[in-house]
Amino acid sequence: MKKVAVILSGCGVYDGAEIHEAVLCLLHLARQGASYQCFAPDKPQHHVINHLGGEEEPGNRNVLEEAARIARGDIKPLTELNADDFDALLLPGGFGAAKNLCDFAVKGADAQLDPQVLRVCKGFAAARKPAGYCCISPVMIPRVYPAGVKGTIGTEAAVAEAFTAMGGEHIGCAVTDVVEDSHYRVISTPAYMLAQNITEADTGIGKLVKRLLEM
Repeated sequence: MKKVAVILSGCGVYDGAEIHEAVLCLLHLARQGASYQCFAPDKPQHHVINHLGGEEEPGNRNVLEEAARIARGDIKPLTELNADDFDALLLPGGFGAAKNLCDFAVKGADAQLDPQVLRVCKGFAAARKPAGYCCISPVMIPRVYPAGVKGTIGTEAAVAEAFTAMGGEHIGCAVTDVVEDSHYRVISTPAYMLAQNITEADTGIGKLVKRLLEM
C-alpha cells in the first residue's frame, strides 16, 4: 500500500485549506487504495476570515489545530514529516497555502516558503518522489524545483505571470485536467482556481491523485 503525506494549511478556503479540495484528495487516495497521514505547521495562521461575511476578524488561530478539524484529529505537526517515510506528497489548495505555507498572498513573485514547508517539499523533490499540488498551492513549485519546472494554476493571468517570474514554466490548464512535469515528478491541477462547482474540482483532483499514485 502506497503511503502519501498530505499537508494542510488550516481549515477554510479564505484563511486555510480549501475543505472540498482537502476532502476530495483524501477520498481519492482512500478509494485508490493508498494510505495517508495529514500534517500541518504548528504555528499561528496569517489571519482569521469570517467565511460568512468575508471580513477579517480579530484574534488568531493555530494552523495545526484548525487543520485537525478536516483530519478528524488524526494529524501531526509538520516537523514530524520525513520524506523517507512516504511514497508521495500531496498539497490541497485554499488561501491558507498562500498565507500560511508561504507568503505568496502578500509578496507575490517574491514569495518564500515557510522553512518547514520548504524542508519537506525539497525532501520529496530530492528523493525524486512524486508530489501533487492543487489550486493555488502550485505557486510554491518554482521555489522547490529548479528553474523551468512545469506547473499550472489554471488560466489566471496575474498568478501565471508570477509563477513564470519565480522561475517556473506555467502551462494553462482546464479545471478538469492536470499538468505533469515528468522530469521533476510533480503534477498540478487548477481545482477551485477555476472550478465552478465541486464536481469540476473532483474531476481534476481525481486525475491528479490517480497519476500521483501511478508515478
